[in-house]
Amino acid sequence: MDNNNKLSNPQETIRVMKENGFTVRKKFGQNFLIDSHVIDKIIAAAEIDKDTEVLEIGPGLGTLTQYLAEAAKSVTAVEIDDMLIPILEKTLASYDNVRIVHGDILKQDVNELFGGRPFKIVANLPYYITTPIIMSLLESKVPAQSITVMIQKEVADRMKASPGSKDYGALSLAVQYYSEPYLAANVPPNCFMPRPGVGSAVIRLKILDKPSVEVKDEELMFKIIRASFNQRRKTLANAVSHFEGLNFSREDVEKALEACGLKPGVRGEALTLEEFSALANALSE
Repeated sequence: MDNNNKLSNPQETIRVMKENGFTVRKKFGQNFLIDSHVIDKIIAAAEIDKDTEVLEIGPGLGTLTQYLAEAAKSVTAVEIDDMLIPILEKTLASYDNVRIVHGDILKQDVNELFGGRPFKIVANLPYYITTPIIMSLLESKVPAQSITVMIQKEVADRMKASPGSKDYGALSLAVQYYSEPYLAANVPPNCFMPRPGVGSAVIRLKILDKPSVEVKDEELMFKIIRASFNQRRKTLANAVSHFEGLNFSREDVEKALEACGLKPGVRGEALTLEEFSALANALSE
C-alpha cells in the first residue's frame, strides 16, 4: 500500500473517520499519528524485521499497524474501544498477518496471546494511562524483548533520568531496574490528530534478562524508593521512618545508610539504584 492511501496521510484519516461516523473519545486519550517519518522512527527504534512478532497496544484506526504489518512477521493489536474494532477490520483488511483483539491490555493474558514465544511491544499509548500500562508489563515479566512507545515527553524524560536531576524519581528507578531506556525521537504536537497539548517522545525500553541490581527483597526496595520520593524535601531517613507500611525508626535507617557508606542526612534523589538495593539489603537484615 502506498503512503497516500495509508492513515499516516491526514486526508485518509479524515476520510476514514467521516465514512465511519467516528469521533475521538477523550476518555480513551485518542491522538492518532499522521506522520510517516515518525512511524519509520518507531519501527527503526523497535528493530522490527520479518522475524519479529509484535504486540501493539491501542492501534486506534490502524495507522501504525499498517506499517508494522509490512515490516514484521505478525502483529497482534489489542484495542479497548469497541467502536474501533469494525474500523480496524476495514483499514487492516489487506494484511493477512494482523490479528485484532478487543480487550483491555491491563486485563489481557499477554502470555496466552503468544504461547510463550518472544515478541516486541510497540504502541502509541494514551498519555493518561502510560505509567500503569508500562509498569504492569514490566512487573508481570512478560517475555517481551522490548517496549517501544510514544508517550508524553515529560514521562520519557523521567524514565531515563539520572540521580540528582529534577526528573529523577521512583519511575526512573523502576524502569531502569527492569530495562535499559533509550530516547529515540522527540515528536511535536502537529504529528497527531487531534493535536495533544504536550510534546511527545518515542522511547525504547530494552528488557533485561534479569534485573539490573540484585536485591534480597524487591518489594521492600520499592517501598523505600516510594517513601524517599514521597516527600522530596525530607531526608531519606525521615521519609522512610514516617512512611506507612514501613516499620523502621530514623535511627534504623541512619545506621543502615552508614553501613552502606552513605551520609545520614542524604536525600533519596541522590541515591543510585545500586545504593537503594544496598540500603534495602541492610534494612532487611
